[in-house]
Amino acid sequence: MMRRPNILLLYTDQQRWDALSANGNPDILTPNLDRLAAEGVNFDHHFVQNPVCMPSRVSMLTGHYPSALRITHMGVPVPPDTVALPYLLRPYGYRTANIGKLHFLPHANRDHRTPHPAYGFDHLEISDEPGVYEDAYRAWVRRAAPDQLDFLSVGLPPATRVWYDVMGVADSVTHPDLAARADFTGAIPFPGDERFTHSAFVAAQTIEFLTQQRATGQPFLCIASFYSPHAPWVVPQRFLDLYDRETLPVPAYPPDQEAERAALGFTDARLRSARHGYYAMVSEMDHHVGRILGALATHGLAENTIVLFTSDHGEWLGEHLRFGKGYPGDDAISRTPLIVRWLAGITAAGRTVSQIVEAVDIVPTLLDAAGIQLSPDLQGQSLLPTLQHRPFVGKSAALMEFAGWKNLRTADFRYLVHADGSELLWDLRVDPGEYSNVSNDPAYALELAEHRRLLLQKLLQLEQPLDRIWPY
Repeated sequence: MMRRPNILLLYTDQQRWDALSANGNPDILTPNLDRLAAEGVNFDHHFVQNPVCMPSRVSMLTGHYPSALRITHMGVPVPPDTVALPYLLRPYGYRTANIGKLHFLPHANRDHRTPHPAYGFDHLEISDEPGVYEDAYRAWVRRAAPDQLDFLSVGLPPATRVWYDVMGVADSVTHPDLAARADFTGAIPFPGDERFTHSAFVAAQTIEFLTQQRATGQPFLCIASFYSPHAPWVVPQRFLDLYDRETLPVPAYPPDQEAERAALGFTDARLRSARHGYYAMVSEMDHHVGRILGALATHGLAENTIVLFTSDHGEWLGEHLRFGKGYPGDDAISRTPLIVRWLAGITAAGRTVSQIVEAVDIVPTLLDAAGIQLSPDLQGQSLLPTLQHRPFVGKSAALMEFAGWKNLRTADFRYLVHADGSELLWDLRVDPGEYSNVSNDPAYALELAEHRRLLLQKLLQLEQPLDRIWPY
């Protein structure tokens, strides 16, 4: 009988593809992820299918594009019967867990003490936002160090405050004043003991799950889902101290934005503080990834565990005079890290693949590696051949979908079309930051037409009519 591989999915929130030393960033410190890349395969042109959390996450974990799921924007609860990766693995003996963020439900208007839909998982310890709700993270801290509870929250979201007021909820912990946090764009030292940050919780409970699984010998899927480096950038001082804020670079802007950025509040000091907090959060997460990988090795699980590291979307980090994520889904938002290591599967160590791949390819890849047949309704393609250095035909384009618009990322261009028919085109060969729309430039007429054709072709390929059972 074939021994199926374990799967450890290390998932971050809002991490740009270049927020990783292994992807050529000399200013960020990510030694554990760099080592993972050196031992596995690094896909440096990996693109997600939606620019915000909920649709991107359900798309990745189902292997379906957002339009096929009818979840193309935030705030849409994922139906409990959605066939995600845990459902597909269960018939083959896998025990499955999600620890940390899942974000399949809106989280501002519900009681987090109530049972969460399982979505096929056997084990759930969900905490979608650090310290804000009475969830698995708070319960973990309350048991281990109740004196730390008032240090956990990153600030109550405005929508949650409204819900609390309407429902008459009186929370039991202190929340920091959001107005004092300068719109969440600067580095903030974590006020408590660093052993009880959200990232520490995810690592500790992931390690506990791995410890339990070691004794069973049962194959597992474990998703260790970090909130970092999502804003607000609250991080232990030790990780802030890794960086000299004044030496961190600021984005390069085109002349028109450079002329107005200071007046709009995008000063060098603010931009460096944001980068400082963001990089420090990545470094803290990297530290805890090291702990998890160490436990995997200690328990003798490293050899036959597929370790996959990725993120749900990126972060502008001041580019385009913006923070956060969203429209138009440029590379700062749509391009995220993807590293895969499978020692028993003989992944070609230290190889970088620059062909275009998508987040919808992750589920088919993992099923293929586990020797599980791929359902014809999966919309991604398996990357197993390229993991094993066998012939592989990549994609000509990556698709991003949102309510009212779609964009297509090819090797040299990004094309975007709105529901009203208006179009945008960026030439990444001369404008990698995607600042200059060239759709109205006659010199690009042929490229514009070609990208219309490519998008139509992609959409036709993704059509999924119901199966017929007989020709008449």
